[in-house]
Amino acid sequence: MRRLALVFVCLVASALSVGCAVITVPYHAAKGVVEGSVWVVKKTYVVVAGTTRVIYKIGEFTFEVVKAPIDWALTHDEIQSIDGLPVKEAIRQDRVKTAPYVVGGIRYVPMSVEKAKNYKEDGLASWYGYESGRMTANGEAFNPGGLSAAHKYLPLPMFVKVTNLENGKSVIVRVNDRGPFPSAHNAKSGQRIIDLSMGAAKKLGFYIQGTAKVRVEALQVKEE
Repeated sequence: MRRLALVFVCLVASALSVGCAVITVPYHAAKGVVEGSVWVVKKTYVVVAGTTRVIYKIGEFTFEVVKAPIDWALTHDEIQSIDGLPVKEAIRQDRVKTAPYVVGGIRYVPMSVEKAKNYKEDGLASWYGYESGRMTANGEAFNPGGLSAAHKYLPLPMFVKVTNLENGKSVIVRVNDRGPFPSAHNAKSGQRIIDLSMGAAKKLGFYIQGTAKVRVEALQVKEE
């Protein structure tokens, strides 16, 4: 089934003038391996003041991806190493996607890309949103108001559909970070299956209560 997605493209004509255009990009939804769809989209690059942003649009949801400066602090500074390297070095070498990593002396081994295609799990979700100006575990700038998430075992990045099983609301998020991990004051926090951005928690209706029972399903995204 073919549909149309509107992707907004802003091109900097000069340092003082910015021209914006709307491009209609085809994508299609086909039955996939996880009760959902395989979405085929094109990346849109937006250049503003020397910074390149990548825009994705999936259905009603828009995702803006910006590479963080390497000297930014991590959202989860408790990550000790990735793929046997210092965290920043692993990010610099782009060795994060499915690489094992260590937190609190515990080695976490993410699932393969192939296995992740079939991922579906029910569990508790929480949210985080006070880490503005920090970078995620794969080197992206964390946007508290955006639609992103942290997961301990999914490849980075990937898109998933999250449904609040308490009210039926759903949202698509980009998994670009690691977590949630056990904290010093709440060891059970590590049992949560996903940590959503503040913006995603608001859309799912559990921003105030802090946690919710959710279903997380892999959403395959294929670029044309």
